[in-house]
Amino acid sequence: MVRLATLIALLPALACAQAPLPPAAKPPATVAPIAPAAAAAPVAEGNAIRVLLAPELETTLVAQTAARIDRLDATLGQPVAKGKLLVGFECGEAQARLRMADAELAAARDALTGKTGLKKLNAAGDLEVSTAQANVDRAAGAVSLARAQAGHCSVAAPFAGRIARVHVRQHQGVAAGAPLVDLVGDGPLKLRLNVPSTYLRQLKTGAAFEVAVNETGRTYPARVTAINARVDAVAQTVELEARIDGRPAELLAGMSGVARFPFAP
Repeated sequence: MVRLATLIALLPALACAQAPLPPAAKPPATVAPIAPAAAAAPVAEGNAIRVLLAPELETTLVAQTAARIDRLDATLGQPVAKGKLLVGFECGEAQARLRMADAELAAARDALTGKTGLKKLNAAGDLEVSTAQANVDRAAGAVSLARAQAGHCSVAAPFAGRIARVHVRQHQGVAAGAPLVDLVGDGPLKLRLNVPSTYLRQLKTGAAFEVAVNETGRTYPARVTAINARVDAVAQTVELEARIDGRPAELLAGMSGVARFPFAP
């Protein structure tokens, strides 16, 4: 009986041992790693040098007094003539100070005239006349100061050009020194570029070269106008300035391109 019970207990284990094993899972196929794309090699351009077109004259006009903008005659890209009023401020206080200074000057001059007449009659001394003259000079100085302060109430274009940026809006209050308008001259553009210092062996002021401007897709003749007196010791380059022959109307400040010289470094 004991043997029979033991045999019955071992039957499940024997059945499991004789059951066929499930097929082994196939290892996943090895996927060849994708090699990273190689960085594109720079295009060889020979003696090509990057160049930037810059205006001969450019400036940022700022407020010379703290006031509220009463007039704004400046829009992006607008051509302006030299002396054109661009920004006007509300300056009633400054104008009032100028009128007061004018009145004080007129009174001082009348007093001087009276003292001078009395001196001729021996009714006034030299000291009184000198004091009256000093009052006139002081009043004249006050008028000059008030007129200069009143002159800060308007900002005019210092040269002919075009509006590159407007920093303010109509009726906006600004502090002294706040930027108002960026102005670039409408004269011929100059080129700025850095060339290898080895170019100095052949490079002279007046040397001719060509400039291919990216934005226009055209090539223009140019000439070197200035060579920096110092070589960048780290980059081993020297800064140049140049001009494009003529004044092509399609060129604007900020454009860039490639300059090619007729000699190798």
